[in-house]
Amino acid sequence: MSTSTKPTSAQLLISATRGFDQLFANDIPGARRTFERPVADSPFHQLGLGVAVFLEAALGLERERMEDAARVLNEAVTSTAAAKKAATGGPDGGLEYEILNADAVVLAGLVNALNESYMGYLQCIYALNSAHSKFTKLYKEVFPDGLDGYRTPSVSRKGSGESLATSVATSASSTTSSTGTETASGSAGPKSKEKKSTGMFGKWTGGSSLAVPVPNKSRPASTIPIKGEGGEAVEDMILAGTAFGFGLFNLVFSLLPKRVQSVVGFFGFKHDRALALRALAVSAAKSDVHSVFAGLVLMTYYGVVLLLSGWQCDEAHIVRQYRSIVDKVEGRYPTGTLWVLNRAKILRMEGHSSQAVGVLVGGLGATSTCNAMATSRHIARFELAWTLLGDRRYEEAAGWFVRMTELNGWSHATYYFIACGCWSRTEYRTKARGLWDALPSLLERNGRKVGGKELPVEVLIRKKLSFYAAKSARLNADVISCMAISPAEEMAVFWNTHSRISREVAEGHVKEWASLEPQVAVAGFEAATSRGPILDTAEERAIRALLLGIVLRTLGAYGASRPFFKEAQREGGEVKDGWVPGVAMFEEAVGILKEKDAAGGEGEGWGTTLKEVGVLLDAAMAASPGSVDLSSRLDSRVAMLRDEVRAKAVAEGVKLQ
Repeated sequence: MSTSTKPTSAQLLISATRGFDQLFANDIPGARRTFERPVADSPFHQLGLGVAVFLEAALGLERERMEDAARVLNEAVTSTAAAKKAATGGPDGGLEYEILNADAVVLAGLVNALNESYMGYLQCIYALNSAHSKFTKLYKEVFPDGLDGYRTPSVSRKGSGESLATSVATSASSTTSSTGTETASGSAGPKSKEKKSTGMFGKWTGGSSLAVPVPNKSRPASTIPIKGEGGEAVEDMILAGTAFGFGLFNLVFSLLPKRVQSVVGFFGFKHDRALALRALAVSAAKSDVHSVFAGLVLMTYYGVVLLLSGWQCDEAHIVRQYRSIVDKVEGRYPTGTLWVLNRAKILRMEGHSSQAVGVLVGGLGATSTCNAMATSRHIARFELAWTLLGDRRYEEAAGWFVRMTELNGWSHATYYFIACGCWSRTEYRTKARGLWDALPSLLERNGRKVGGKELPVEVLIRKKLSFYAAKSARLNADVISCMAISPAEEMAVFWNTHSRISREVAEGHVKEWASLEPQVAVAGFEAATSRGPILDTAEERAIRALLLGIVLRTLGAYGASRPFFKEAQREGGEVKDGWVPGVAMFEEAVGILKEKDAAGGEGEGWGTTLKEVGVLLDAAMAASPGSVDLSSRLDSRVAMLRDEVRAKAVAEGVKLQ
């Protein structure tokens, strides 16, 4: 093909963008056709195909998808690098291909982190090392004066210090456009922390940071020159892509478990989460396809923080930011299943579980006859199952968890284990027994391996199999009848399900768990008139105490909840490598923060409260070494809560150290 007929960057970008539009509108076959039939060897289309496979891998967590994603993305790394080299010296310097290459490198690295194992996290870090200089270089070149003056899709106000709100809290003014976006002018982060970066790892030696230089106020950021060949499409892609990649890279590192971050810190890396969120918000306000991915990342982040951090410095503001992102992307792709999922998540976080169920059922029904992204439908079903479990609609929840094994290749043992726990609380105990009996073979035949090791949740399931087999033999009773506490409710602790349940459901839990032998008295509740199953081990009593503490806290009975958290720590301490003590300390810390919030009095006593919480979080981490089940999940939850604590300290003028 002659040079004169070779498609321009803009033409290839526009063509590939059609594929992304099809992808997010649930036309998966159409998207694949668009990506797989590019003119010549288009790096735009190669990356598009890689992104499509990555999304399926990230949402479905299926081993085969992950391997396929790694292969396609590594091919995209090669093709984008070649295109970047060929474009060097052109009118735009090949910036668009640098962004594509950086995208491919990051996504290829992230595939390693999808299994939530420390080995996967470390592999992700080493893979991402090759992208550190790319993002720093791109950010400085495209945003030499920082992010001031760029629109974001949410209305900012004073909120969490580590949230988007605080990153623009020093804004001098703002104007709202007709599309509901805001133009903010102010600092992208605390100026005292702003240093010139020498690369994210300082070439593996010496300190470095992603903090950008102090913005140059001599000219507005909106006039930063971009020489995108092909006009506005490429220019928008360069702006959105740079902000997205820079923000994603920084946010990923900030969310890694502390034990993994310590390895990163050895190389001198310091993340800036507020700046990362700001960069992603700037990208999300654009129209390039990167804006959709930035929105998806922000949705995921806000959803995770609301679900797992336990307490937020300003929950209402986070919800508003979350909703504004969903509104924008859903308006562009109204048939996309992912936006339906996030709409339902917001409703559940606000305590409207019945409405959330309605949105999910309606959304799944609307896409049942179309070519919807299969994995996005899977994750919507997973969200539906957890929402039903949270409402104690056990029979319905069990059915959805079992259906997950027909739709998704991720840990079938986990789905069966939770479904078994649900069935055990219905009249269909024979179904529970059938699932229980199938677990050993599922673990052997379909058990997921990460670096030669079992998935952490499946390690826990193996232990529970042994535990209940021993109890069944000890009591000479059927194993299902020995489940005094539903395994589904135990697993729900790790998903923080009980913090978002209704008062009616919480009260039902208290009555059930307080009646278990040995019975316990709960302030405000009448003593049980009938005796429940026996808890004859410290492990079971610790789990009962933990669950009671959590649901009493959900009811606002903070004084009544704290003794149960202490009991959980005491009883759980008798179990070797038990997970309960660390989680109980974390949940106690959350309760202290919620109680202080409920008491009001901004600025009064927060210093003492935040320091007390810090001590508990330190103790929680000390009680949860790597040998403890699902310790990496607690690690991440502690990190998120610490961020919110620091945000509150900044807002209240409290010095934590």
